[in-house]
Amino acid sequence: MPLLTTFPHCPSLSYPPNTLLSSRTRFRCPSFGAKMTASDKNGAAILWFKHDLRIDDHPGLVAASKSRVLLPLYVFDHRILSRFSDEMQQLVLIAVEDLRKSLKDLGSDLMIRFGSAENVILDLVKEVKATNIYAEEEVEYDLRLMMDVVKKTLETVYSQEGSARLEFWQTPFFDTRSLKNLPESHGDLQKLQFSITSPLPPPALRSVKMECDWGPVPTFDDLKKFMNKNGCKPQNSWTSIKETSAESILQIELLKPGERNRKDLSFRHTRRKRIDKSAFVTQKGNIVGGGTNTVLNALAAYLRYLEGTARDDWQEVHERLRNAETRDGASFITLFGPALCLGIISRRRVHYEAMIYEKERNAGFLSPFGYSAATVAAAIDAVCSMEWYWVMALKNLISYDEPYSIRIWRWKGFLIQYTVLGHEGPAILLVHGFGAFLEHYRDNIYGIAEGGNRVWALTILGFGKSEKPNILYTELMWAELLRDFIVEVVGEPVHLVGNSIGGYIVAIVARFWHALAKSVVLINSAGNIIPGYSSVPFTKLFQERKTSGASWLGARLFLFFLRSRLKDIVKNCYPTKPERVDDWLLDKMLRASYDPGVPVVLESIFSFNISIPLNYLLEGFKETVLIIQGMKDPISDSKSKVAMLKEHCAGVIIRELDAGHCPHDELPQEVNSIICEWVASVHSKLPAESLP
Repeated sequence: MPLLTTFPHCPSLSYPPNTLLSSRTRFRCPSFGAKMTASDKNGAAILWFKHDLRIDDHPGLVAASKSRVLLPLYVFDHRILSRFSDEMQQLVLIAVEDLRKSLKDLGSDLMIRFGSAENVILDLVKEVKATNIYAEEEVEYDLRLMMDVVKKTLETVYSQEGSARLEFWQTPFFDTRSLKNLPESHGDLQKLQFSITSPLPPPALRSVKMECDWGPVPTFDDLKKFMNKNGCKPQNSWTSIKETSAESILQIELLKPGERNRKDLSFRHTRRKRIDKSAFVTQKGNIVGGGTNTVLNALAAYLRYLEGTARDDWQEVHERLRNAETRDGASFITLFGPALCLGIISRRRVHYEAMIYEKERNAGFLSPFGYSAATVAAAIDAVCSMEWYWVMALKNLISYDEPYSIRIWRWKGFLIQYTVLGHEGPAILLVHGFGAFLEHYRDNIYGIAEGGNRVWALTILGFGKSEKPNILYTELMWAELLRDFIVEVVGEPVHLVGNSIGGYIVAIVARFWHALAKSVVLINSAGNIIPGYSSVPFTKLFQERKTSGASWLGARLFLFFLRSRLKDIVKNCYPTKPERVDDWLLDKMLRASYDPGVPVVLESIFSFNISIPLNYLLEGFKETVLIIQGMKDPISDSKSKVAMLKEHCAGVIIRELDAGHCPHDELPQEVNSIICEWVASVHSKLPAESLP
């Protein structure tokens, strides 16, 4: 039995040297699809590439290679591609072209088709008489829905061997066959000391000549024409909403005309010298892309940053690293996140390469005191964190016991949890406060939906069971997340409801992207009323925000304090009904506090800027703003705030409640009734053309 070496920054994972994942390992989809074994050899197989654009470390390719005939396939499906920005679509095209070349080197090829995946796969199954279709497991709701459509379509095809089967595979750090038995706490998982599986080399493929049209890789212009023709477009007035950042809107509205050009924060593309073997292949050139070997080369350069180099391509990586290091380790996600999202390189391969380099720096050993290079720590921490949230997302999809189902939405590569309840009526979006999650609306989601509404609630990035990447967290970033959620997921204007910092964020959304909001409901919202405000308070918003040693230490001390005094802190916010602070709520909060990335999120407290006045944000929403204020709020002076709102926010409706900072959870029935009556009242006054 090999000795296990524990990773300093990832103690839940240990690495058995020279261990390869057996090609006969079973992979199972817990929710749909059959068990997949690498020993299945009957008939032809189709290997459907989606977000796994590589041949390296590809268990699906290893299993499919045992089949009599293998047909690799990539489908340009608008449902998949519409989730990506133009730059990401460029990366897809380059990666698909490299994937085809890699498969040809193995004696195979890549079939390229356009259209709905279920129709393309159905036609190919009939043509080649395929019995197995191999595809990577997904956690995103829309993709799982699409996979289910593919599965049901395949069940209509019968042959002598039976209907074609959709087989799912994963690239796990550790064996995830027993998802239900995995602990939900990252701290508990660390104690299990799982062994990390090693990446798989590409298998040998049988060279089979097939008389068929393999299809060309399209140009970017061809792809855009296809997307424009087939994609589902949002409302015409929304086409440019996602392209307008919150900062650029602030510039236009708050800076003097002569200052706008001088302080322009929008992206400006600058010409750069074309470097041979550059990994920055897109037009903007901000992120690592290309094929697997190109990304691996860039990773090698990234890890070896401290060594310096005379190579132009490595120097380019080092330059981009410095520019992207907004906080310690943040450059890795910025540069390599898109390539990981598209599966050009696997998380497991990144981990393996980082550990190999770490051993090289330490004469073949791993230090128990931490990594010898900050770039090694950044890479390993990032992929370990991504793995944790992916596994937890999959686990929650199959074993969630709440009255509403949890769905996953991917925003800029990060996994976001949300739920939706109700089939008709006005659309309402519930946004939680700092340190909370969508379940904080545990007794509101169903109650408001029962009132004849469609209710969405999400856990914003950095909280609950949503991902907590190493990035800078700001109120403007969260506002843009909500904006994109409304456009991409809800698909229509909503009544925005937010508690605490969530209230402040929804107020930003309503002000900056007015077309997305039908009304605003603020429940003990953060933010101040500033009489006679000017552009002066907003200047700090345009300053670069970076964390410091003080914020690093402060976040960790604050986290220790929160964990040790959690019950008292939360009960203080529920002065009227302290019994609502039950074990369920405390356990949810405590569990989240041990997730990877939590200290980084807490560091944001020290760089928050809520200087945009609420009275500025609420301008233009006369008679469509409701304030629900718990008058016993220990965090702010409710009486003073209500008085300021009445004086400086014309047309605002205020409901005062005998509650603390979280009236929606302390007095759920009362708040549900207020919100339902409010939405019905606002809805009755809206013009017919604005109703869904």
